[in-house]
Amino acid sequence: MNELRRLKGEWEEGRVKEALERQKERQEVFQTGSDITVERLYTPIELEEMGFDYAKDLGFPGQYPFTRGKDPLGYRANFWIFQQYAGYGDAEEANKRYRFLLDHGQTGVSVALDLPTQIGIDSDHPLAEGEVGKVGVAIDSLEDLEIVFKGIPLNEPRQISLVANATAPIILAMFMALAEKQGVPSRQIFLRIQNDILKEFIARNTYIFPPDSSVRLATDVVTYCTEKHPHWLPLTVCGYHIREAGATASQEIAFTLADALEYMDYAHRRGFDVEKILPKLSAFMSVHINFFEEVAKFRALRRLWARLFGERYRIKDLSRLSFNLVNFTAGSSLTAQQPMNNIIRVAIECLAGVMGGCQSLFPCSMDEAYCTPTESSVKLALRTQQIIAYETGVADAIDPMGGSYFVEALTTSLEEEARKYLDEIEKMGGAIKAIESGYFQEKIGESSYRIQKGIEKKEKIIVGVNGFMEREELPIQIFRPPEDTAEKQRGKLKRLRETRDNQEVEGILKDLERLAGTSENLIPILIRAVKSYATLGEICDVFRRVFGEYRETKFY
Repeated sequence: MNELRRLKGEWEEGRVKEALERQKERQEVFQTGSDITVERLYTPIELEEMGFDYAKDLGFPGQYPFTRGKDPLGYRANFWIFQQYAGYGDAEEANKRYRFLLDHGQTGVSVALDLPTQIGIDSDHPLAEGEVGKVGVAIDSLEDLEIVFKGIPLNEPRQISLVANATAPIILAMFMALAEKQGVPSRQIFLRIQNDILKEFIARNTYIFPPDSSVRLATDVVTYCTEKHPHWLPLTVCGYHIREAGATASQEIAFTLADALEYMDYAHRRGFDVEKILPKLSAFMSVHINFFEEVAKFRALRRLWARLFGERYRIKDLSRLSFNLVNFTAGSSLTAQQPMNNIIRVAIECLAGVMGGCQSLFPCSMDEAYCTPTESSVKLALRTQQIIAYETGVADAIDPMGGSYFVEALTTSLEEEARKYLDEIEKMGGAIKAIESGYFQEKIGESSYRIQKGIEKKEKIIVGVNGFMEREELPIQIFRPPEDTAEKQRGKLKRLRETRDNQEVEGILKDLERLAGTSENLIPILIRAVKSYATLGEICDVFRRVFGEYRETKFY
């Protein structure tokens, strides 16, 4: 190492001396989005100074601390799951889009829900006006989910993702009722549920009930599935929305882990075995455009996850400290200006997600800065994944970025930065206390402001936005969801309420209200409710009476 230091010194004094002086004159500062300084060159010297240890910090694929990935064979055994976040209009329209994607090689289905469904109101509610079917598919009852998966056996996709949060227990109950109706054994289905309500309070705001009650409902889903359906993933903690709100990469790691710790602490307090539950968690993360920082972010997340949970709960079986990594390219990186550039952005972000070792990958479509994607743009995004998988060769070696001096240094730096945030959150008493104090909102607001100021000052160039600009006509087709979606949904709900056994529905909802006031797991009664065709809004109204609705009292 001393010889390497001597050679590096000679290099700095030699050919690059003049160039370094020119750099100093321009006062250039090279940093990642997390304010980590990027050195001009990385060698084993930097890693030694950071205390990097190959066996302790890197290890081997599929082994603790999982820096190099969850699977010991990487993508040699299986490619990641090719997915698209899809759904719009009514159930019939969503069904057509899912079948289109599966016919073109998609290997998973992800159900996007419209805003009324996410906040627990039916399509005929006055507050649903103008929002039905706009950002996802409207699911008012089990009947809608039956239509969504018409002609799609639940055991056909490699994975089905239910992107529900406040309403996750109800959507799960519908899914289980649908599996029974299709006659597909649950062991043949691989289901992943987002079910992370805490990130709604932090960044996205489609919460309904207060944090404590919301965590109780999320934990009901986790514990029920852990016992009854152990191969499902009933809780996906989400850094994606936190990052999209303006957080940095290190904040995304820290705040995601803080939420995961809160859920496990809650389950532990209720007497559940965390070591049994922990492997059922997955993480849904954003992939931004800073290629090396994103690759390092995923590696740092896996390593810090393993270390934190291992230390906190004294996990004996180290294999339980890995998790499924779900990556989604950054919608906030897409631009309305020069939208064809988004094709390149998505491709680079997809590649970063793969090099970071994900198990599932969702690419944005190039027109999402304008609208719900058209079929042609969705197909292009899917083809992007397929080209990376089948043509580039990046999946041939396991963790091809492992051992890169730059990537390993970034990984360590991101882990250290994330730990600092986690220490602050721990001192406050955990994620819920940090939410109530406004800590998350404050930190994200500061980062978002700093990023925007950098764009305005042209310290950060966004091609087509603040650099390389040109006047151009919009070269893409705009997708318009069907205009009659809301009317069709209202008509469907009217017919449903006229034909179902309303006396049965009323009785089950009364039982639900009684049980909601206890500590009993609510999933079994919810399954009864959705089988009777109680609507999502009716069930959420019961919860509103029992738990109340959350209203943020501070503004930041």
